[in-house]
Amino acid sequence: MTAKYSSHPAMFKNNPIGFVISVLLIPVFGVGILILLWWYLQTKAARLTVTDTEIIYETGLLNKEHSEVTLSSIRTVRVKQSFFDRIFGVGTIAIYTAGDNPEIIAKGMPDPNKVRELV
Repeated sequence: MTAKYSSHPAMFKNNPIGFVISVLLIPVFGVGILILLWWYLQTKAARLTVTDTEIIYETGLLNKEHSEVTLSSIRTVRVKQSFFDRIFGVGTIAIYTAGDNPEIIAKGMPDPNKVRELV
């Protein structure tokens, strides 16, 4: 099982304004450091992996949630990017199987069109 794509959500590219504000808040009693640490842990707690046969989405540090979808059961892959998302190369990936609701929603993923092309 070879991983064709494996990534965590982007931190700076996903929300550059929030990143700059957090850095500016560092002198204010270290509030910016706490925000950046919390944000970093949230981005490292999620991972999207595309292999030869399936897509795996894992979330959580202490409590884990693990979703697997086989490539043969995928009906639609939707990529949503705002203007700034397109500039920074990130986006939201929604993977649909049989129902109207997506099985997997991965927000802030780098190079989302690569995932769409792989599937």
